[in-house]
Amino acid sequence: MDLVNGIRLVARPEWTRVGPHTPEAGREHTPEHGRAPLRGRYLAENDEPVAILLIGLRVNRWFAVRHWAPVLMAMPRMLRDLSRDPDSGLLGYRLLLGPTVGQVMVIQYWRRAGDIRAFAHDAQRAHRPAETAFWKRYFAGKGAVGIWHEMLSVRAGGYQCLYGDMPPTGLGAIMGLQPAVSREGGHGYDRGEDPAFAATTEEERQAAVETLISRREAGTR
Repeated sequence: MDLVNGIRLVARPEWTRVGPHTPEAGREHTPEHGRAPLRGRYLAENDEPVAILLIGLRVNRWFAVRHWAPVLMAMPRMLRDLSRDPDSGLLGYRLLLGPTVGQVMVIQYWRRAGDIRAFAHDAQRAHRPAETAFWKRYFAGKGAVGIWHEMLSVRAGGYQCLYGDMPPTGLGAIMGLQPAVSREGGHGYDRGEDPAFAATTEEERQAAVETLISRREAGTR
């Protein structure tokens, strides 16, 4: 079963639970991997706090398969367990391979840090037995596999997510998207309805480019 879950994760490396503020128009597209890009620039809504958990694994000795393979296969099982529970607090995840062969990282998006801690300490969930088994193999392997994690808790309004010609991705798929408008007289972007950054045709895209050039020449970006 772990192998099957692992294959599914690699085949579909992104899963997203639609957030409470995601516009209805994008709701049907959000959970699907391989969506068509949205033309223009967009900002993710940031009116809600969010916790981000980065989990990485590095194979240090390839021939010690019995030490690193079970650890690698434990992650898909935990993600599947969480994805089935709408009250777990997990909003979505993305699987990233690299930057070198033998390294894997999963980005997890949560409602709050407390949900992560509750999951980690719940003896009824897949994480606790998997964690116990991991530490036994980790010490027995004497450095055959390495693992790390970083948890970031961000207040509402304390993050910015910008997307250009991308499908709904990451927090943009979870929180919902608004057109991104260049700030007058400075760097950065604000949410708005400027059609220059919501262009959907080639003519509108060309007009958007001309608008951007004009603003930069005028010193307003």
